[in-house]
Amino acid sequence: MIELDGAGLSLGGQVLLHPVSLRLAPGRFSAVLGPNGAGKSTLLGLMAAHRPGQSGGVRLNGQPLRSQPPRQLALQRALLPQDSATAFDFTVREVAELGRYPHRQRPSAHEAALVDAALQATGVHHLQHRVLNTLSGGEKARAQLARVLCQIWEPVAGNLPRWLLLDEPTAALDLSHQHQVLSLARRWALERGVGVVAVLHDLNLALRYADDVLLLDRGQVQAWGTTAEVLTPQAVARVWGVACEPATAADGVAQFLLAAR
Repeated sequence: MIELDGAGLSLGGQVLLHPVSLRLAPGRFSAVLGPNGAGKSTLLGLMAAHRPGQSGGVRLNGQPLRSQPPRQLALQRALLPQDSATAFDFTVREVAELGRYPHRQRPSAHEAALVDAALQATGVHHLQHRVLNTLSGGEKARAQLARVLCQIWEPVAGNLPRWLLLDEPTAALDLSHQHQVLSLARRWALERGVGVVAVLHDLNLALRYADDVLLLDRGQVQAWGTTAEVLTPQAVARVWGVACEPATAADGVAQFLLAAR
């Protein structure tokens, strides 16, 4: 599990995230939702050990984050931040291969095939020899997703749960690729037992793909539970100030329709 025990963060006298206590289970897709400035990226940074918390603690697979060496953490969890700019002219394949860096001491017997599979899964294999910085924003985002998939592609020693932490993975993607990426993440949760935690803004994407939702507002947890329990028209009106109507898509999945303003 990822366990947060009163984990919070303040900077310059401003509270970015009030203490949060919860447990996230592997094999589930958990969405983190909330308005801009709600503390979503701060929370993900604490989970990834990219930002040290000033209160409480975070445990990954039973061990405190602070006690685990960076390489050990890198074998268990991969973070896709909002901004993954590269300073050099790496090709798409070279970017994906960076995800294998934590495994350099014990490489897989299938390194090249593994990278190919990740590039295929994210739809950028045909771009593998292109320089990343020459691509569109959506193509860059999918190349970076291939990198984090490469990082946790295979089970680790002791069969510890693996974690995929995604900060707004659909922000630069068109409609089709938004669904492809989140469908891929959901399959990794269901079929590989990977714990997926994704910061999202589209409520209907969360309704379709997430098992659980953590709802944040102004650095405080407003609700945590299954998607159906948390994402209600009442919650949307309270947190975002937007009226919506529940509806059902053609395939039977719940969705929201924004009310006329």
